Formats: sequence, structure tokens, C-alpha cells
Amino acid sequence: MAHRDVVVGGASAGGVEALRGLVAGFPPDLPAAVLVVLHLPSSGGSALAQVLDRAGPLPARPAREGAPLEHGTVSVAVPDRHLLLSEGDRLTLSMGPRENGHRPAVDALFRSAAHVAGARVIGVVLSGALDDGAAGLVAVAARGGVPVVQDPEEALYPSMPRSAAAALKVEHVLPAAGIGALLGRLSVEEVPDGGVAPLPLPMRQENAMAAMDDDAIGGVEHPGSPVAMTCPDCHGPLFSIPDESLHRYRCLVGHGWSAESLAIQQNSAVEGALWMALRSLEEKAQLARTMGDRARASGHALTGERFDERAADAHRAALLIRDLLERATLGVTDEPADGVA
Repeated sequence: MAHRDVVVGGASAGGVEALRGLVAGFPPDLPAAVLVVLHLPSSGGSALAQVLDRAGPLPARPAREGAPLEHGTVSVAVPDRHLLLSEGDRLTLSMGPRENGHRPAVDALFRSAAHVAGARVIGVVLSGALDDGAAGLVAVAARGGVPVVQDPEEALYPSMPRSAAAALKVEHVLPAAGIGALLGRLSVEEVPDGGVAPLPLPMRQENAMAAMDDDAIGGVEHPGSPVAMTCPDCHGPLFSIPDESLHRYRCLVGHGWSAESLAIQQNSAVEGALWMALRSLEEKAQLARTMGDRARASGHALTGERFDERAADAHRAALLIRDLLERATLGVTDEPADGVA
């Protein structure tokens, strides 16, 4: 009889500290394979595997394409590749579309593990901003897996664990340092035959997109209904994903967004457009002033006055744009980078 031998963990801001506490509590004979995603910058390398290797009793290493699951090891996602679990319990490193602006993405790993391993999966959401990981943990629970969440009161950035706990009923909420021992107990639980829920069609389609399967691009089937919005990454049409507990979206080529992450990206796009408008107005005002000075120097005072009026109009409009910029960015903070260089 199978047991819960696949642990998937995800973190973002504040996640290095949480992951170190997690792996430090692992039993040295953990009968499960551990897969970890920390949201990382796309460029450069990562020393997270080395950090986790020193922090706990289990060997930690960067994930390798095609590697089989191995009990008692920690496989760490590498920059700019989704870490996925594929058929046959093998690891896949994918250049699939970003989810909530991230690659690797926590949700992509969790969803793929739920797809392949079903009730054998234990999903762990740790410190991070916004609501990444919530959709993935819902997928784990829907397939019979066990959701685990770091106590938001202990997390450096409580938004990710709090959002995950709000999205579904989570029995196990505890500090990161206590999760390792809990996983040791959960991993020996047997999964009864017939304990895996049927695989929903949207989950299968979303997994295909993350893995860049050939039939996932340009196919007639799409996991969702079209909405009157466009993707911030590629400006393609967005589709609302059917989900009872979360509002999520995917575009035609597969970029995934939660409602919260989409709102943040839209705010960023609005800010960028306002800065471009401000620059154009400042350039217009400067050019009008220059033309006015030249007209007066040539003895055309009336023409110079008209250029001065254009400059004044552009300046007034620029002041309005500056006011809009202050309002658009008021109270908005970016998620801090938490990659390990």
C-alpha cells in the first residue's frame, strides 16, 4: 500500500529562513522525497541547495531534468525553470509560462505533484507575499493530499500562508521549525486504495501548459471562460479558471494569475503608462519653449507667445499626471526579492 512519500514546499519573501527551519526538523530517515520552490530572480544562480544542505540532515541538491524521486533527499528548483513532477515520478524542468509573474512557481509544482502522485502528496506553504501557493495547495487537497501551512503569526511575510489557510480547511498550521517533525509522521501514513480523487480537466490542462506540452499551445480546449481583460505578460486574452475558493485567470498561451497578482501587475502597467505620458508632456513643453525662444529671436513675438501657451498647457497636464502617479502608487509596495545568490 502506498504512503505519503512526496513532499512539496513553496515559499517566497522570507522563505529562506522558513525553509532552513523546515529542513532542520526533518528526521534523518524521512521516507519521502522533498521538492522545494523558492521564488527566485530569473538571472544568475542560486545557492539555496547548498544552504539547505547545511541546514538539515537530508542532502539537498539542485533539481535535475529527468531525475527520479529519491526518498530522503531535497530537490531544489533552479532559476528560470518550473520544477514539475511528471509521469513515472520523474522531475521535469520546464520553460513553461510564468504563474503570478514567477518561474519557478509554487503553484506549478504543487499542481503537477497533485496530478501525478495524488493522495501521496503533502503540500507545505511557507512565508511569502501575496497569495502564491494557495491554488496549488487547493489542488493538493482536491486530490486527497495533505495541506500544511506555516503559522502566519510566525512567518516573516504572512500573506502566502494566510491566503492558503483561507482558501481551504487546513488542519496542520504550525511554526516552520515544527513542520519537519510533522512531515516525518505524515509520511508514514498509508494511502488506501481508491483514495485518489478523479483528475479534473482544468488541472490536466493547466499542467500541460506548465510543462509546455505540444497539445497545450493553440488547442481548442482552454481551462476557463473568456473575460474582458488581457494578460499583463503577453497582452493576450484572459480566461477565468473555474475554482470554488479562488479567483484565477490564464491567458491563451498559459500565463497564470491570481486576482491579487493580476491587480498588482495592472497597477504596475498603469504606472508605466503614466510615466510615459509624463515624459511625453515634459518633452512637448521643452520643445515648445525652445520654439518660442527661436521665434522671438527671429522677431516673431506673436508666434513665440503661441508656443509659450503650448508649453504652459503641456506643463499643466504634466502636473495632473504627477498627481495621478502619486495616487496610483499610494500604499503599493513591491514584494521584496528573496532569492539566494
